[in-house]
Amino acid sequence: MFHNILLMFENEKILSEAVVYARQFAMRIDAKVTLLMIVPMSFVGRTVIGPKRDTIRNIEIRVGKSLSGCLQTFIQEGIEVNSALKIGDPAQELMKFLADRPPFQSIVWGSGHDLPDKGRGNQRHWMSKVVGSLECPLLTVSKREIR
Repeated sequence: MFHNILLMFENEKILSEAVVYARQFAMRIDAKVTLLMIVPMSFVGRTVIGPKRDTIRNIEIRVGKSLSGCLQTFIQEGIEVNSALKIGDPAQELMKFLADRPPFQSIVWGSGHDLPDKGRGNQRHWMSKVVGSLECPLLTVSKREIR
């Protein structure tokens, strides 16, 4: 039986340490990998995308190129991989993405940071708002200096 791992990035940034970690993890547990890039964008009125159409298209081109390089590292290892881009409110986009897919056994968050503190009010990172709703473990890969 195949396992599914979600490797998630945000803000058009791909952390190479997270790619390496997810690739090694997938090889250990014989898993498929889905790469997900979430790009925050506010949509006023939730229906007006006309003025942002060019911006969205440029994001699609940039992210497509970035994710393509990542996909190749998994394919070279014989790991089944696919990718997706979600633009909008990050918390909502992640939850909608997860609802539309078979369950993942793990989510690797390749942000380069540890899981953010719960914070207060609007200062909370979007991931701290959804982590309690996830049905699988969330693994973080951060850039830490090894001493």
